[in-house]
Amino acid sequence: MPWRVNRTPYRVFVSEIMLQQTSVARVMPQYVGFLRAFPSFRQLAAASIQEVISAWMGLGYNRRALALRESARQITSAFRGRLPRTVEELVKLPGVGHATASAVIVYAFNEPLVFIETNIRRVFIHFFFPDQEKVPDALIWPLVEKTLDRGNPREWYYALMDYGTALSGGRKNPNRRSSRYRVQSRFEGSLRQLRGSILSVIIARKTATMRQIEKELRADPRLPQALGQLEEEGFLRFRGGRYSFR
Repeated sequence: MPWRVNRTPYRVFVSEIMLQQTSVARVMPQYVGFLRAFPSFRQLAAASIQEVISAWMGLGYNRRALALRESARQITSAFRGRLPRTVEELVKLPGVGHATASAVIVYAFNEPLVFIETNIRRVFIHFFFPDQEKVPDALIWPLVEKTLDRGNPREWYYALMDYGTALSGGRKNPNRRSSRYRVQSRFEGSLRQLRGSILSVIIARKTATMRQIEKELRADPRLPQALGQLEEEGFLRFRGGRYSFR
């Protein structure tokens, strides 16, 4: 994985945001192109929304791209382009929760912090709760803390993540027995898919009228709702009868 081989705080941060709710297989090709377009916090901070979304397309959950760009702006202005080294500072950035902040610090700086994500959860449920349903993270947390390799936490978590990935194939997924388990909503035909299609149209055209968007997307009746969301969330603006990126 490229973020393990050529490891810098910026590259680690980008990879962890991309890997939220997205598989490694989908992230890897997009990650390389994104870093080619924006090799540092400063260059990402200076990019337009259209440039960032264009580089992000294919990963889904496009709000993460806006959050990543805004994080780059805050890191550039408040920290002179250097990634903060504490969970308390990182969780103040948009789209960064405790688990993501801890993972970034572990992988970027090899500091021994405890965190739980889907692959870690899968390993511990498999070994310590083989017959239990609705396993809460509160029971898993102390086990992660006790087993953590404090001398080299980065490699320990790498191994744990890889093992969790291996456990996800060829057998019933242990995470189905987690209290946090939710069936992911279908993407095909969803409003999320329509929103992504709208952004693709604007990327290709630069600007577009409602009629042009309707023609491209077969007059989907949810278009006003999707366009309204994209305006409200800061992706698009409507000016002079045309939609464009902010």
